[in-house]
Amino acid sequence: MNNETTALISLKEAMKRVDHKLQALEAQFKELDCTKDSLTQRFEEHSKALASQAAQDELWRAVLATKFTSMELNILYSYIIEVLICLHTCVLEKLPDLVQGLPTLASVLRRKVKNQRIRVVWESVLEERGLQEGDITALCTFFIAHGNKAEYYGTKVRQMYTRDVACLITNMVKNQALQDSLLRAVQVIEKGKAVKAPEEKKSSLKELIPSVRN
Repeated sequence: MNNETTALISLKEAMKRVDHKLQALEAQFKELDCTKDSLTQRFEEHSKALASQAAQDELWRAVLATKFTSMELNILYSYIIEVLICLHTCVLEKLPDLVQGLPTLASVLRRKVKNQRIRVVWESVLEERGLQEGDITALCTFFIAHGNKAEYYGTKVRQMYTRDVACLITNMVKNQALQDSLLRAVQVIEKGKAVKAPEEKKSSLKELIPSVRN
């Protein structure tokens, strides 16, 4: 074997070693890319969770900090009650076979997370009434915060106290998310889209919403 042949064999072996190293480096880079993507996704999810928590905390502060008179509180509480009962009633109308399994709005909110059929109907009901999930969060927060001390006012009683609920809301509520949600709730009722709360349901209104936030 001459020197030229020996040099060629050595070159081929060197190229193989380089190729193996390149393949190993490529595999490492792919692994790093996967790790980077995973960390980025986790960071984004964490950021969203923090933002959601911050928004929820701000909503609670707004609900608790706003000083309503008894009359104002009862009026807003009454609109919220009627909207929540309306939503629950409409869900049951679309899911008659699940009436026994969805006795309260709280049960709808819990089960829609894992049950696609309930979730689709829930989203449809909200869309039909011009509401969003954020509105329900705000209304439920208000209900939980003030439900133990508020009194339900029927339509005629509400009209005796004020003819312009929207003005009352915009003047009293400074948190934009809470203000928008309350205004939309009033709009649902005023447009006649809500179902009037039956007298027999009023005694169990507090069962509509999940337990109070710790």
